[in-house]
Amino acid sequence: MEDLIIIGGGPAGLTAGLYAARSRLKTLLLEKLSPGGQVLLTDSVENYPGFPEGISGFELMDRMRRQAENFGLDIQSREVIQLHLTPDKKEVVTANGLLESRSLILTMGATPRKLGIDGEDRLTGKGVSYCATCDGPFYRDREVAVIGGGDTAVEEALYLTRFATRVHIVHRRNELRATKLLQERAFAQERIAFVWDTVPTRIVGETGVATIELKHVKTGHLSQLRVDGVFVFVGYDPNNKLVKSLLELDSYGFVLTNNDLETSVPGVFAAGDIRSKLLRQISTAVGEGATAAFAAERYLENRT
Repeated sequence: MEDLIIIGGGPAGLTAGLYAARSRLKTLLLEKLSPGGQVLLTDSVENYPGFPEGISGFELMDRMRRQAENFGLDIQSREVIQLHLTPDKKEVVTANGLLESRSLILTMGATPRKLGIDGEDRLTGKGVSYCATCDGPFYRDREVAVIGGGDTAVEEALYLTRFATRVHIVHRRNELRATKLLQERAFAQERIAFVWDTVPTRIVGETGVATIELKHVKTGHLSQLRVDGVFVFVGYDPNNKLVKSLLELDSYGFVLTNNDLETSVPGVFAAGDIRSKLLRQISTAVGEGATAAFAAERYLENRT
């Protein structure tokens, strides 16, 4: 039986694994794809402390993986199919068999909700982005489109005005869903333009975004908007399939935890984007991964 199993190999999972392995816990990290998570898709990470010149997402995650493995972390490529959680042990059913552990850290992350339109997947990382904080600085003195009308979309649009000459907020309704304060700030920002009652139907470009095709929802009229980047903020979907019926979740499906990152089941912790929280960034995931590993260690100590 393992002391700790970590499900998910993004920044939170790798950091949790590093701390747990360094504490000499018998730890196994399971990742169905390549360790690194969504960060692997980011060409350049400029806002992670310690890299003033920036670093590619692949290199950053490769360094985290190698550092964790240097402390003895066992990383295995396995897909988790089902969980069975009891106070005494956690059973992890994988495609390759059953695993048992005394504690568990969930770091399965969340997936940005996609538009599902032509050109989106092909140009992701080449002009299509789901994180203004990550990629906004690349669009200095350029025009971009923001898709969405909620708090996140408006907040990120306001952030993008630091760099872009024009930010077009494309919203399917004729009014924003964001809080009134954010709306007031957006309406007062001269660099923001609004495209109402409109949805994107296609993103056009070869090596990067050239235009976005738009459709007016009331008239059906199609138009082209020339932009260098498209930022999509239509929500996040937590990767919660494994725990939907096992743990307490918030109204959006994210896992609820206490200050020690413990979930509603003792001995089960959550860190990173799967958690219900304010900010989803590499830096917050790393901090939560460290906290969850320390909390799991304390949990195990108290049960011996």
